Amino acid sequence: MTDTRNVPEPRDPFKPYKGRLQSYPALPKQGREHREIFEELQMISVEENAKWKNGRVSGTFYHAGDTHRAFLNDVFSLFSHVNVIQADLCPSMSKFESEIVAMSASIFNADALKTDHPKDAVCGTVTSGGTESILMAMKVYRDKGFAEKGITAPEIIKPKTAHPAFLKAGQYFGIKMIEVSTDLPDFRVDPAAVEARINENTVAIVASAGNYPYGLVDPFDRLSELALKYNVGLHADGCLGGFILPWIEKLGYPVPVFDFRLPGLTSLSADTHKYGFGLKGTSVILYRNKDLRRYQYFDAPDFPGGIYVSPSASGSRSGGLTASTWAAMVSLGEQGYMDATRAIMKVADDIREGLAGIPELILIGDSTFIVSFRSDDIDVFHVNDFMKKKGWRFNVLQLPPALHFCVTMPQVETSGVAAALISDLKEAVAYARSKHGTVAETTALYGMAGTEEANQMVSDLLSAYLDHFYSV
Repeated sequence: MTDTRNVPEPRDPFKPYKGRLQSYPALPKQGREHREIFEELQMISVEENAKWKNGRVSGTFYHAGDTHRAFLNDVFSLFSHVNVIQADLCPSMSKFESEIVAMSASIFNADALKTDHPKDAVCGTVTSGGTESILMAMKVYRDKGFAEKGITAPEIIKPKTAHPAFLKAGQYFGIKMIEVSTDLPDFRVDPAAVEARINENTVAIVASAGNYPYGLVDPFDRLSELALKYNVGLHADGCLGGFILPWIEKLGYPVPVFDFRLPGLTSLSADTHKYGFGLKGTSVILYRNKDLRRYQYFDAPDFPGGIYVSPSASGSRSGGLTASTWAAMVSLGEQGYMDATRAIMKVADDIREGLAGIPELILIGDSTFIVSFRSDDIDVFHVNDFMKKKGWRFNVLQLPPALHFCVTMPQVETSGVAAALISDLKEAVAYARSKHGTVAETTALYGMAGTEEANQMVSDLLSAYLDHFYSV
């Protein structure tokens, strides 16, 4: 019989510090020393940074190098105590946010509107992230539809591949989200399928630049024509790709137009905290004109505490994030973004070229900074099982089963990442062949995805996970 008395309990991957560090189920009676706390947090930071600094993690960490990140942290500390809404005390916040919006608008070709009237110029606000940008845009279309067309049961048409934040907006704001499938072989939304779903309750169409699963840009040129034809809004979700696709286009890659050069485009979201290389917690939402943006604002003029107004869902917001985002954009400039994009695309191109030489793996679409693949011959979830053991972290996709790797600066900063990835993928394919007919560890729901039973099971599992996440 095996002696298990001295075998340690398996460590919970979501709570690896339990039993190692002091837990706080209640506020401590006496506070701890600053130095002691800092040293403990520093240890945690070093341990967790080691997981992604080797360039083996897809996406997740978007920054322009350790020096740039340290600079932004220094800038943040200057304004960490500032609340953006107290603009009378800190007018710098108005400068920073208005210029973040203006610089973003210029990246997305706002000058294509060719207007001299400020009311008709591209405008926007800074938000806390892509989800808030998306939520605000969807609220705008709901309220505009009601105010101008009397629509009380608003509908918005979105590709199946559009970010789940749109579904969240539908749930929060009472908007019916009409999903259009994105099938093989294109994996982009079909404008004809979108047009077939437009009716008197449609307030907007949504499409991605690029979509999260595959990094593909939907056919905005034809969707723009539909938006104009039916007098509905058209939102470009560039939260993931917005701040890199314009530079990829300038480098000469074929990138479908998705910005304000299209006459039917009415709004665009893009995350400054992704390829804008700002600190986590900022995004921008842009509108074609100020009439649209006004539907985003909230005001309570008769509040006993004074007239209250906020431009977005957030009330108090961090001045440190606003200042550091502005500093990120100004310090990099066009040349800095071009240099970073050129380096990222070199790695992505090398990965794509290597994948093309693995016959069992099928590249999905004409992607750029994201490389996604599926297979008709093997279970790619077995591929993921093997790659995890090698220290790689892919993003796992479903419907159909696939994997993607999103290239960011950590892959640029680590030499030989593309070659190592392809070498390990070749071994992973052989491993997957040897596991034919068995269920992969990556998912226990393979073959059930999309069924009512599976959806309920996933919902229950995710709820249990969140309960566990918030337990001490």
